[in-house]
Amino acid sequence: MSARILFVEDDETFAQLVADVLRAAGFEIVVAPSYREALDVIERPTEIVDLLLTDIVMPNGVNGFALARMARVRREGLRVLHITGYDVPTNEASGKVIRKPIANDELVREIRASLAEPLASTGP
Repeated sequence: MSARILFVEDDETFAQLVADVLRAAGFEIVVAPSYREALDVIERPTEIVDLLLTDIVMPNGVNGFALARMARVRREGLRVLHITGYDVPTNEASGKVIRKPIANDELVREIRASLAEPLASTGP
């Protein structure tokens, strides 16, 4: 069974491009264009999500850091990988931050490395 990635990206063209690359690498991909749709996916009790790959800068007042915190409240220990094309402070990151543009093979390596890490702990 392949890992399932929830990719949150408001740029439809970039989202499709990344989804195609990750599917070709053997991952299952669910694309959500907003934090609301991402939380809808995460809140489904039967939905399996192995990794949240989220853009940091998004519309509607909720950035990728806040989304990751909300997602981990709903799914304790969820693995998170942030991606951004902007120079943003990363002190709020719930996981590693990778920069756009990124080579396809490097993105796949980063995702595999994140999936190999132990589940994050949100408790004391």
